[in-house]
Amino acid sequence: MSRLAAATISAVLLAAAATPGEAKTYAQHSLVTYLARIKAIDKAGPKINAVIALNPDAAKAEAAAKTVTGPLAGKVILVKDNIETADRMPTTAGSLLLKDNYAGRDAPFMVGLRAAGVVVLGKTNLSEWANMRSGQSSSGWSAVGGQTRNPHALDRSPCGSSSGSGAAIAAGLAWGAIGSETDGSITCPASVNGIVGFKPTVGMITRTHVVPISHSQDTVGPMTTSVRDAALMLTAMAGSDPADPATAEANAHKTDFAAGLATSSLKGVRLGVLRKAVGSNPKVIALFDKALADLKAAGAELVDIDYTPPEEMGRDEYTVLLYELRTDLAAYLQSVPATSFKDTPPARTLADVIAFNKAQPKELRWFGQNEFEEAEATTDKAAYEKARENSLRLAGVDGIDKLLADNRVSFLVAPTAPPAWAIDLVTGDHSIDVGMGSLAAIAGYPHLSVPMGAVEGLPMGLSFMGTKWDDKRVLEAGAAYERARTVPVPKPSLKRWGE
Repeated sequence: MSRLAAATISAVLLAAAATPGEAKTYAQHSLVTYLARIKAIDKAGPKINAVIALNPDAAKAEAAAKTVTGPLAGKVILVKDNIETADRMPTTAGSLLLKDNYAGRDAPFMVGLRAAGVVVLGKTNLSEWANMRSGQSSSGWSAVGGQTRNPHALDRSPCGSSSGSGAAIAAGLAWGAIGSETDGSITCPASVNGIVGFKPTVGMITRTHVVPISHSQDTVGPMTTSVRDAALMLTAMAGSDPADPATAEANAHKTDFAAGLATSSLKGVRLGVLRKAVGSNPKVIALFDKALADLKAAGAELVDIDYTPPEEMGRDEYTVLLYELRTDLAAYLQSVPATSFKDTPPARTLADVIAFNKAQPKELRWFGQNEFEEAEATTDKAAYEKARENSLRLAGVDGIDKLLADNRVSFLVAPTAPPAWAIDLVTGDHSIDVGMGSLAAIAGYPHLSVPMGAVEGLPMGLSFMGTKWDDKRVLEAGAAYERARTVPVPKPSLKRWGE
């Protein structure tokens, strides 16, 4: 894949100025600053390895942004590399199969961001195929990009699959980033990297031209350093798309998601506390208790909820993901231009991807593709439809909706994810059981993760989950907590844990 070094692109950007005076002024802008930081700490120094490709047309985009007004004008973002952009960068999903995937298409929500003046700096690394290839994978690894590292502890996981987006924002490589989630892939990287991540209601933002896993659960979403910034991005990204039936109601729910965040309050708001999502680690419990104390001090009424997700919910979710991976990925691959397979055999089905991986030693060096193979064999449509109906009911109507109604609470809160675990390419991810974000993922409901502090220097997030289309109120609750938080949020050490 064509990958331009940061130093080379920086020279290109400076050369775009017409005169030495303009070059001097241009060099003071954030684009060059971010490029210098990427060169210093992403490609050299600690080598976070969050950025997989840089946009050679970023200078033109920044020049165009100068004619735009509004809160996003000139804001520099990175985009997860399973999301197509019309820039001269491939969309690889981390796979060598798609290293030449210059489709030349913008995912429709990118049109809204560009109109708002956002500047696309590049693409971020990810867990290959969005972490739906092997049950023993290492989050943040792809054959194209290698292993992304957590800026807070370089030997610890950045979580997946939006690992590069989370690590990049934590390390200050851009103002904001776009991630995608099927189950935890925005919120977990946000949590362990100490940033804000928002998974909107499924259908709030189109998935057209995004490499898929599941049309039932996939969504894209913003990853930023504050709730307000996430809300600003969401405002530009949300909307209906005729090509994505899930978004039919999006225009009716689209609003200025950032409006009122500065004055949002938790006073009198009843919050359901998912105690069983905390786990048994004493330090995790202590940090969560501090977050609850801050919520209470801000006026929230806390209601303990004794709830354990039924095992069949996760079982049936897995069936849904396997079945839809086979069908949805094939539909995407069939839309990819033939020129995207310049030096690789054309792939139009999941079976083609499986065959390609078997022929490429680098693809299967660290872990296999058992989930791909299971998906290829999952063809029973009736069983799939039954599994989808059941998992959606258990997570939605009989899950979040019932918990909210029975306990007369507005939102559910819990730790988002455990502290980052050690990177292990040989045996894969190993972490403690913390969080309950699968409820929102399976139901397709909004889920916000806001930093709540750290355990032994390892960040953790606090989750706010609400019902369908309740995105704005969830953001308002998260913003109110963000202002009320008394626990310091750690800054990245850019060192190995404990050093």
